[in-house]
Amino acid sequence: MSASAVEARDILAPAARRLEARGIAAPALDARLLLGTALGLDRAVLPHETLTGFDQAAAGRFAACLDRRLAGEPVSRIRGWREFWSLRLELAPATLDPRPDSETVVAAALDAAAPADQRRILDLGCGSGALLLAVLSERHEASGTGVDIAAEAVAKATGNAEINGLAARATFIQGDFADPQTAPGSYDLILCNPPYIPSDEIAGLAAEVARFDPLLALDGGDDGLQCWRLVLPRIAAGLAACGRACLEIGAGQEQDVLALAGAAGLAEVTRARDLAGICRCLVLGPAGDGSADLPQGE
Repeated sequence: MSASAVEARDILAPAARRLEARGIAAPALDARLLLGTALGLDRAVLPHETLTGFDQAAAGRFAACLDRRLAGEPVSRIRGWREFWSLRLELAPATLDPRPDSETVVAAALDAAAPADQRRILDLGCGSGALLLAVLSERHEASGTGVDIAAEAVAKATGNAEINGLAARATFIQGDFADPQTAPGSYDLILCNPPYIPSDEIAGLAAEVARFDPLLALDGGDDGLQCWRLVLPRIAAGLAACGRACLEIGAGQEQDVLALAGAAGLAEVTRARDLAGICRCLVLGPAGDGSADLPQGE
């Protein structure tokens, strides 16, 4: 077709019906976002808009986007980026798609100490850089280092720091996040969102996660605790005397992770729940630090 004026609703309505029939949770919104992507826009197209440049090429791009969504691929993967804590974060196959649940960790980290007490930050298993960059966007005097085993994730996190004007304060390196020789030193705040899904539960997750998030960033071993056993001693070794560690955990993992943390020399300070009411974040400090021994709460 040649470019001509087309009413957006005439394109969006049948697309939304197809998505709804496939059981997609937000068919109308997804259709609007995908149409925007097909038109080279970073926003959703509204039904009342008149599209003056909708030609055969744009129709083909929209059809391809729609087919990918019908196959279960998340809109964020199709668009290539996700908004997280008001930051634009580009994604790669080697990075998790950062979701609102993880903003619980950012909020807990910002509540954990005053800005002056969070000058040096470490993000273990940084992926796209979501946690570190979100905290740095609020802590203007802080600097941080992110570690990830995947070179592609490190490259994407580095690019995200540049996109969001944080490159001068954020460094990302490839390495084993459980190795204390990777980014050695003492840190005021340590962030960590490791693989914590039990291996046999991954196939039962939503298709958006099971099929499109990297297995390396999901698989926590037989009981979901394998990475916690490895990384908690490293966290304890790298935490400053009055520092705080903010950990994203799986549903129902708090007691198991706290037991492993205690064995590593860490104590609970507090915990935070996500929007679904699930305990999603544990805030820990060095055992013996007076503030880490305060009554626990949420």
